[in-house]
Amino acid sequence: MESFVKFTNQSQGRDRLFRATQYACMLLSYVLENKAGREKVVMKLKRVESNMSSGRKLFRLGNVVHAIEASKASIQLPDAVLCYCLTAANLNRLLYFTCDTVLWVRSVDLVSGINKEKWRHRASLCYFYSLLCQLARDLYELINCMEKEKTCRRKGANCENGLALNSSNTLLKSLENFFFILGLSLKNHPPLLLDTIKNVCDLISPLDHLGVYKTNPGFIGICGLVSSIVGIMTAANPQLKLKN
Repeated sequence: MESFVKFTNQSQGRDRLFRATQYACMLLSYVLENKAGREKVVMKLKRVESNMSSGRKLFRLGNVVHAIEASKASIQLPDAVLCYCLTAANLNRLLYFTCDTVLWVRSVDLVSGINKEKWRHRASLCYFYSLLCQLARDLYELINCMEKEKTCRRKGANCENGLALNSSNTLLKSLENFFFILGLSLKNHPPLLLDTIKNVCDLISPLDHLGVYKTNPGFIGICGLVSSIVGIMTAANPQLKLKN
């Protein structure tokens, strides 16, 4: 109970719980939408989903400052690739949170005349670019991990091999080794695996909003729920969070 209270006291923790509830409601409403006699349940689920989305926008109002601070920190990283990927990701997150704030102002009718669809498109575009940069970072980290695993295996392997292999067997063996090293790298680095899963799942929503890959609310709900669960895990256990 103490750990749960500590988790919910964090703004990030509350956002993750709201997000998980939002996407769970989206998934359930999609599943029950065509069921006879479930109309009232579906309406309630959509209402809860909308309320969770509005609540998360309110929680994110201060995230512009966090994105600025994160950009300042990432631009000082000694690794050039990490510096570029993380700084670009944080700057796009900054633009995304700015668009999100404008949408919140429009939703509560503080300012009229704001084109909601245009700003939603801009927000999705910034979010999409941010996720691409984060996935590029994940790929870079994965390549480094695989190189380290290869080095360790070479040191422990017996290099003497008198068997002559044909080209097809060599190609097959290379593919087997590649997937083995890939699986081993992800297994030995849970934060990298979780971060990659989260970013891939998060990518589905902006792809749908931008019209690049149109899907349905059920699939978006599943991906969003998986991403939210991963987010809850990393927020509750900082050791599972991918470090810079």
